[in-house]
Amino acid sequence: MSAKLKQLKSELSAELDSILKYWSKHTIDHQNGGFIGQIDFEEQIIADTEKGAVLNARILWSFSASYQVTKNEEHKKLAERAFNFLSKYFYDSEFGGLFWSINIDKTPKDTKNQIYALAFAIYGLSEYYAISKEEKALEIAINLYLKIQEHSFDPENKGYFEALTRNWRPIDDLRLSDKDANEKKTMNTHLHIVEAYANLFKVWKDKALQNDIIGLLETIHKYFINTETGHLRLFFDENWVEKPDVISYGHDIEAAWLLLQCAEIAEDKSLISRYKKHAVLMAEVTQEGLDTDGGLWYELDPKNNELVAEKHWWVQAEALIGFYNAYQLTDDEKYLDIVFKNWDFIKKYILDKQNGEWFWGVYRDYSLIEKDKAGFWKCPYHNSRACLELIQRIKD
Repeated sequence: MSAKLKQLKSELSAELDSILKYWSKHTIDHQNGGFIGQIDFEEQIIADTEKGAVLNARILWSFSASYQVTKNEEHKKLAERAFNFLSKYFYDSEFGGLFWSINIDKTPKDTKNQIYALAFAIYGLSEYYAISKEEKALEIAINLYLKIQEHSFDPENKGYFEALTRNWRPIDDLRLSDKDANEKKTMNTHLHIVEAYANLFKVWKDKALQNDIIGLLETIHKYFINTETGHLRLFFDENWVEKPDVISYGHDIEAAWLLLQCAEIAEDKSLISRYKKHAVLMAEVTQEGLDTDGGLWYELDPKNNELVAEKHWWVQAEALIGFYNAYQLTDDEKYLDIVFKNWDFIKKYILDKQNGEWFWGVYRDYSLIEKDKAGFWKCPYHNSRACLELIQRIKD
């Protein structure tokens, strides 16, 4: 098994290099600054596309986090490019928030404060601060954290509201995307707020922040984790009345490892113990979504027992970490077998061997899902992180 793990580590190191080369070579916007807003599945740049805050923040995180492993100065320079662009054009210095998107000419387009985007900015900025000691990056990250606490946190019922206007007023359309329910509190946003806060705490040991992470993990345990089924509950109103929706296998397996990591960073022993159990339970039930080819299906509608028969790139990336994490916690090699099989699936169907990067995914018949190679939601974060996590977890 150690030989197989050594081989896996070697292949993931090479794949990380390939992912970063793709983003270095194909996505720098020399004409308009920053990074290109959209490249389609045929590698065509879609001109004049808006630029999204989430894409830029995730690029910032990916190159910053990768630099800590690769020590490649080009990666640090691209992290700096992402930081400069985000701090200058996405950060709203007037109201202290973050624009959801900007136009090609760098003017604000959608000015709402989508808390999910603020969280990813904190995540990326704190990672960049770790490699650069750029005080402005830490300052903006702290400011965004304080704004979330001031305007998004629900002091009465706990949890965080999804979105607000530019000047922090209530907003009617709270959705991240068209596929999401228009509800005030969602699993996805809470998951990424705690991820961001934990990353900020690594570089800024603030007691209030630590308490906010602990409180968030308590809230997630209480409302979002269904301890009977092991799956996540996804959508709630402001009073924690659930709006039942799909089972999201990708989020289940992502939360399995990521929430435990946040508990460890927060240094709360009781939460660490609790989230270790959650991590194994969630990995166990996520196996319901595994296909015989090693791929993990996207979603299941439990009401109609109807599978969303797609295998998305990010779901596979999170499966690599989540199942490896379960192996580390249990020493049960069945989880390791899932990792090997999933990586084989990724190599066979998800990697773009001709151009680099990962395809969006495949349908049941293995035909390509013809969506972006780079775009508003197609970023180097999930797949680079999967490589980085396993490279560091697999001991020589």
